[in-house]
Amino acid sequence: MELTLVLLIIVVGLTFDFTNGFHDAANAIATSISTRALTPRTALAMAAVVNFLGAFLGTEVAKTVGSGIIGAPEELSGLLLVLCALVGAIGWNIFTWWRGLPTSSSHALIGGLVGAALAASATVHWTGIVDKVLLPMLLSPLVGVALGYSLHTIILWAFRRSAPRPVTRRFRAAQTVSAAAMGLGHGLQDAQKTMGVIVLAMVTAGWQDDFSVPLWVIAAVAAAMAAGTYTGGRRIITTLGRRIVHLDPPRGFAAETAATAVLYTTAFVFKAPISTTQTITAAILGAGATRRIKAVRWQVARSIGIAWILTFPGAGLPAAALYLILHAITGL
Repeated sequence: MELTLVLLIIVVGLTFDFTNGFHDAANAIATSISTRALTPRTALAMAAVVNFLGAFLGTEVAKTVGSGIIGAPEELSGLLLVLCALVGAIGWNIFTWWRGLPTSSSHALIGGLVGAALAASATVHWTGIVDKVLLPMLLSPLVGVALGYSLHTIILWAFRRSAPRPVTRRFRAAQTVSAAAMGLGHGLQDAQKTMGVIVLAMVTAGWQDDFSVPLWVIAAVAAAMAAGTYTGGRRIITTLGRRIVHLDPPRGFAAETAATAVLYTTAFVFKAPISTTQTITAAILGAGATRRIKAVRWQVARSIGIAWILTFPGAGLPAAALYLILHAITGL
């Protein structure tokens, strides 16, 4: 039974990572596609490659997710808990992808873990959630808005006497680099969350004693995310690239660069699992607001904000309900 549950968690975890790829791939490439810096096919292929490479850049965020959110529960009930958390997160990803809302797969996974843990009466590390999840969740969008606005303001000032057409052409080329960096950051941040959950399952089952991430887990998660990324997320690309604010190449470059800076800083310095979705969306809002505040479609932004707030319960409640149902049926 234990072997079956662990293998099932690995399969479902990789499925979640696949949905993360097609759900969150749009974060890295939406601005480049909407500004026509890259064609959709080229952008998706590039994002898939750099997502794969980004997964190999570090594992500190994976250790935070594996050990800093919930305590290692009892073996079989703990494995059932992890499985239900993944299913809850997958359900929320599919629902928000269908609605075209760029919500956080990371927070869906954490919400699923907390919801299932509460249903199982397992330990929840509330201090770790506040320090490593809630505070970064609140601060990263604010920093993204400020950086996006500031960077594009600097660009406007630096090129104020230049002809618009050559500037647009140069920044369209520069967006290839910024989009690749953003995709690398997405792989660095988001792939590690699935790694952490798979390692949590192996620790719970007694397959390993610590939360270090084996190379095969890194490779499998990277491959699943890359495959999901190449599948694409056209609905969310439309929301991020066109419905929030009209982007031109300089604004797209500013947004991607600002979001990339936040992703790398939080991963390498603070080891915190932040949302790539929230970060790039905030940076787009900041860069777009340099035109004028009314240029941003705040109604769309408000809908996205509501979806962000609903992500924790949206994944956590189904995960908790599924755990209670399966616990009653199986007795685990």
